[in-house]
Amino acid sequence: MFAEERQQQIAGLVAASGRASVTDLAERFRITTETVRRDLAALESAGTVRRVHGGAVSADRFSTTEESILERTIQRQAQKLRIAEAALGFLPKGPSSSILLDAGSTTEVLADLLARRGASSPAKPADPAQELLVITHAVPIAAKLASTPGIALQILGGRVRGLTQAAVGQGTVEAAGRLRPDIAFVGTNGIHATFGLSTPDSEEAAVKAAFVHSARRIVVLADSSKLEAETLVQFASLKDLDTVITDRKPGSELAAALAEAGVEVVVA
Repeated sequence: MFAEERQQQIAGLVAASGRASVTDLAERFRITTETVRRDLAALESAGTVRRVHGGAVSADRFSTTEESILERTIQRQAQKLRIAEAALGFLPKGPSSSILLDAGSTTEVLADLLARRGASSPAKPADPAQELLVITHAVPIAAKLASTPGIALQILGGRVRGLTQAAVGQGTVEAAGRLRPDIAFVGTNGIHATFGLSTPDSEEAAVKAAFVHSARRIVVLADSSKLEAETLVQFASLKDLDTVITDRKPGSELAAALAEAGVEVVVA
């Protein structure tokens, strides 16, 4: 295969998945990692990809890029639904259970499923202890669950960011730190073998970090566009996680890092 042809295929792979690692490309094309790096350098010079540690990402994928919650809601809907349906199996069983729902388009789909399940259930339990306590700082999620039978809703306050429609700030962080929910379902903009979980905004990162440190169990909901991605601010390491639910198997480097950290990976 000529170098130009291989580089076109590499560019297509990066465009399709958002990222490609040097090791995966070397295995796929049966070439050395040095040859892969030369190909990526040529593609970066042409403006097709942007090189990052361990591989390359799409040229338009920068560490501070952040789409609005409305934009993200209409993207990868089928994948997010499968992830949310798998997440239902991780809900705590028994009375007096509590979960924390982070802001995000996939966690919002999980809230939709909870609302749908509540609407089809019998009347509201007479004993409040039988209800599932849902804690969130996300305005859209709170709106979906406010009147759902079988769910007690607790909202964490703060300044609401218009882009994500989530409360942020020191008050939100402190409120999360005073809680100990059974499970936190956390969203992320990137999950990387060495950089861990990250998001573009520092205030969002502070809230997510508080969620990760407060809950007894951490379940990350991340569609495959987030795999192998790095954004500006790290909020958790892989060792902080218990489970990652996604829609395709991670690449070899990330898969190995998750296994080493003892993280369960569920492909929905």
